[in-house]
Amino acid sequence: MNIWIAIGLTAVGCYAVKLIGLLIPAGALERPLVRRLAALLPVALLAALTAQQTFADGRVLVLDARAAGLAAAAVALLLRAPFLLVVAAAVVVTAGVRAMTGQG
Repeated sequence: MNIWIAIGLTAVGCYAVKLIGLLIPAGALERPLVRRLAALLPVALLAALTAQQTFADGRVLVLDARAAGLAAAAVALLLRAPFLLVVAAAVVVTAGVRAMTGQG
């Protein structure tokens, strides 16, 4: 029963956050600082999620095949490769490093 209470509270919280976003006056959203923060915040969140998923295993920092895949993706991005090629480079390099090192 506790899980359903948690799910209900989460749903209400998500709805409240959406509602609060709709109640912000348009004038406040047009400020240059707010527009700049709104443009940069998703990039920062995605970078943090990527770093956490790449370099963390529970509460321990790790450096394994995922880091090599991320590095390959970064190189592909620097070369302005298409998105699918970036993903493919990361997958191939990660799989190759895992195959060479015997990681599962």
